[in-house]
Amino acid sequence: MSEQIRQAAVVIIGTGFGAMAAAANLRRRGIDDFLLLERRSFMGGTWQQNSYPGAAVDVQSPLYSLSFEPYPWSRMFAGQPELAGYTERVIARHGLAERTVLGAEVTGLEWDGPAGEWLIKTRQSGEFRGQFVINATGPLSTPVVPDFPGKDSFAGPAFHTNDWDHSVPLAGARIAVVGSGASAAQVIPAIQPEVAELHVFQRSPHWVMPRPDREFSPFQRRLVNAPVLRRVVRAAIYAGLETRIIGFKYSERMLNLVARRRALKLISSQVADPELRRKVTPGYTIGCKRIILSNAYYPALAAGNTTLHDAADGIDRIDREGIWTVSGRHIPVDAIVWSTGYDATDGLIPYPVTGRAGCGLAAFWADFPRAYLGTTVPGFPNLFLVTGPNTGIGHTSAIFVIEAQMEYIMRCIGEVRARGATAIEVSEAAEAKYTRRIHAEMEQTVWKRGGCNSWYQSRDGHVTAMFPGFTFTYRRWAKRLQRSDHLLTWRGGSDQAPGAVPEAEVAA
Repeated sequence: MSEQIRQAAVVIIGTGFGAMAAAANLRRRGIDDFLLLERRSFMGGTWQQNSYPGAAVDVQSPLYSLSFEPYPWSRMFAGQPELAGYTERVIARHGLAERTVLGAEVTGLEWDGPAGEWLIKTRQSGEFRGQFVINATGPLSTPVVPDFPGKDSFAGPAFHTNDWDHSVPLAGARIAVVGSGASAAQVIPAIQPEVAELHVFQRSPHWVMPRPDREFSPFQRRLVNAPVLRRVVRAAIYAGLETRIIGFKYSERMLNLVARRRALKLISSQVADPELRRKVTPGYTIGCKRIILSNAYYPALAAGNTTLHDAADGIDRIDREGIWTVSGRHIPVDAIVWSTGYDATDGLIPYPVTGRAGCGLAAFWADFPRAYLGTTVPGFPNLFLVTGPNTGIGHTSAIFVIEAQMEYIMRCIGEVRARGATAIEVSEAAEAKYTRRIHAEMEQTVWKRGGCNSWYQSRDGHVTAMFPGFTFTYRRWAKRLQRSDHLLTWRGGSDQAPGAVPEAEVAA
């Protein structure tokens, strides 16, 4: 480990879409003094890491891309190899590899008030200092595996979809897939034709709707990549997807008439067995959990070599040879695939963060994670969270929200630099007002009243993953810096608490 402390004006944690957007936006504004820290041995985030069979995006590719980095996608819903290629292209075009430290797993952040900067500690790459820190580790970066009794006694390979073991042979194997969410719905159809037995363990079913995928011809790719038409296509896709929030928030009747009807039609057309139909039909309002888009999921579940185990026949314990179910059956398997999701709410920041006066972020979030615009937290100056609390969406591209966050983050950094200040942070009153508004709005949504338990919710039941409204509303809020909601600090000024900053130093 190097004893030298590396310094940068801005330190970005992560190298996925959020980090790439942050770095590119800094460069576009003439700020080149930044570093990216990546805990893995490679850059690119989700689409470099998730290489499981069938991995693909579930938002139309022309919209699932940075607005300033178009790409001639080969199909409407791009697969992992093409998405990985896109991230490599963005990294190369903006020269991000030369500013990245690989193998730099962050173990803690500490605010140094007198110096007006963050101390960033890593496991193997020493320490770093930066005036600003942008955490872009992403909400789907910390895999969760349930601690079933005997889990560690299993003699065969067991791995999470986030870290697929490509050395494990599938042909003729007996495979257990634990989980039935978005990743499982892609893995299961991809491996079902190859394996001898496929056992799917479902805690609760998801609603599934048809996937309107199509391959683009070379001519269509050139046409869609023309600047004017590209903007038209993005706008049309965005407008169509944005209407879904009407159902998620304002009209359960619309959800039932449009989405639920299509989902039930898909079940009736693809699942002939009445018992299997019962198992795959959810008992909660559509949209309460993430809706899966797939034309192949139900046929894979209905295949002769697949067995779907619902909660009544779920996992009781695991032994060396396989899985014991709660109904008393023993199922020998050769490998276990954990498709059990991520700690996307309570585990949003996977390392300790210490702000002003020794205040810990975990303590501030003891009740539930919260942040102003899902991005800044009082008591933590110059710290910005990309895809933080209540910035998730269930109906459109996450990259749209990320780019909206960049508007806010860049304005905050610009304000500090323009005013010659040391730090900026949101006031306690502004964050509290924003959080009250978000959760009051959340009460109207299907995520809160739809009758399900989902990863959208924190341990105490608050829906902390999703933004309860139109994304253009969020973008409007983020686009203009509300100076009265923020406090500036100058070097040598008070650094104890936001309220202690002299009135003359409040950005107004």
